[in-house]
Amino acid sequence: MNDLTSHQLLNVREVKQLPFYQPVGNECALFEYAYHHQLPLLIKGPTGCGKTRFVAHMAAKMARPLITVACHDDLTAADLVGRHLIGDGQTIWSDGPLTRAVRLGGICYLDEVVEARKDTTVVLHPLTDDRRILPIERTGEELQAPQEFMLVVSYNPGYQNLLKNLKPSTRQRFIAIQFDYPPAALEQDILIKETGIDSATAQRLVKLAGHFRQLKNHDLEEAASTRLLVYAATLIKAGCDPLLACQAAMVEPLTDDLDTAAALREVIKASMAK
Repeated sequence: MNDLTSHQLLNVREVKQLPFYQPVGNECALFEYAYHHQLPLLIKGPTGCGKTRFVAHMAAKMARPLITVACHDDLTAADLVGRHLIGDGQTIWSDGPLTRAVRLGGICYLDEVVEARKDTTVVLHPLTDDRRILPIERTGEELQAPQEFMLVVSYNPGYQNLLKNLKPSTRQRFIAIQFDYPPAALEQDILIKETGIDSATAQRLVKLAGHFRQLKNHDLEEAASTRLLVYAATLIKAGCDPLLACQAAMVEPLTDDLDTAAALREVIKASMAK
């Protein structure tokens, strides 16, 4: 049984078909090495660069159930491990997502793990060394993780600061992969395969994203992600006017500043002109 709170998004699924993912480097091979040798994995990269899709793809490839937790600053150790619930006049233990993943021999993916409280991530330590155990103090259990269990965490280094970072004692328990936005040619292929958009439009969208990405840390806090490009291409493929599609998918999600938005619209007009 799983306990879901209003602050916690928990997704448990077993995918039979591989979700589309375009490899950029050796990340697929590294994931497989980690999985087969029971090593925990840390994925670093900007928003919308494919981290979550990559994990879903690899979980399906390994034929393991995937349990995803969207971390937040109210996430407690009990949210991950479990708690006793009262119902129908009795107290029942409810496994949290981490405990369920251990019992199932699944892949537990903690998305944006730096958002969780530091005292919460300490619960991961016994699972990320040679013990591979999960102590459950409230039930007195000590679960031994099966070989099939894997722990994967991710975060966006762009949001790092002194208050939002992994403790060194936690970071050094993982092997790590650095993600970034794909090279232009690969990103064009992703848009074409993901949305069916024509190659000329895909090329213009990727070029537009390149212009936007140059503005990161200047006029924009975040760069235009591959995810936003997919959204724009999806709208255009459905018949939406390209300028409107790019504004809805690539301007409004990136800024609330009216002057910056106006400048970005001018860039769109120049980049998307046929």
